Amino acid sequence: MRDTAARMLALLSLLQSRPDWPGPELAERLGVGVRTVRNDVARLRELGYPVDAETGRAGHYRLGVGASLPPLLLDDDEAVAVALGLRAGTGLAGTQEAAGRALTKLERVLPHRLRRTVAALTAATTAGPENTVSDAPDPEVDPALLRTVAEAIRDHTALRVAVADGPAGPARVLEPYRLVSWERRWYVVVRSPDRGTWTVLRADGLELRTPGGPRFTPVEPPEDLTDLVLREVAVRGWTVHARILVHAPAAAVLARINPAVGVVEARDARTCVLVTGADSVATLAAYVGMLDLDFRVEGPPELVAQLRTTGERYLRAVR
Repeated sequence: MRDTAARMLALLSLLQSRPDWPGPELAERLGVGVRTVRNDVARLRELGYPVDAETGRAGHYRLGVGASLPPLLLDDDEAVAVALGLRAGTGLAGTQEAAGRALTKLERVLPHRLRRTVAALTAATTAGPENTVSDAPDPEVDPALLRTVAEAIRDHTALRVAVADGPAGPARVLEPYRLVSWERRWYVVVRSPDRGTWTVLRADGLELRTPGGPRFTPVEPPEDLTDLVLREVAVRGWTVHARILVHAPAAAVLARINPAVGVVEARDARTCVLVTGADSVATLAAYVGMLDLDFRVEGPPELVAQLRTTGERYLRAVR
């Protein structure tokens, strides 16, 4: 490789792809001599990349841990966001291998403090099923808030959370246990140490007070906390809630929905009530239509009006 800049980029990519590289193997990969590899390593160090070297027969080069991120041109929040995005990308069809390689390269050069933050977010977070859609805008969540909550979960440190009285009002001390990402939203599962009750809070509506609360000894949750979030959101966490009388047995309805997005109450052997919700009546109208079962809306009236509009639109489409 005659171009020095291109060769150095190739060298950096190799160093990021695995922990250790013997000098002769790097030279063979790059098509140059061992002395050229040494010179290119020295140039990388001058640019701020921490390349460690072990001498001797078992000598090798290794990309070390940096004290900061200038060579990557990322600030702390950007680095954490990229790492989380790459980790999420490993679950997307067709991107697993590429996202995994990129994540490995990034984590090798993250400073220790940021690697701890990424590890805390990963350990503290689960994701619900991505099986429904919404036409509502995505809420904004401060990455710094997610980092603070994740680190509090990791360190078993209580949060001081502002209540409805506003900034001048009192704060509740709550023990954080789990972050759950579901349908483009973040939720925090907390426990009240005074009441022993478990609550699901929307992260985009969370206002933390500083300093935080005291350390706490975790207790065993009463159930899987991701399931708790999904059920709570299905019952009361949506913008619009509805009760749908479905002319089918409860078992038939449960077979057609994810239990996380609705609660089914048997009315008799042939009918049941589906309690569900969404971020808008338009989304809810489309969702209940996908049941492909006869139903009647018990509430709210806005959903009845939306179904009438949607039904007329569908009729016009087939005329």
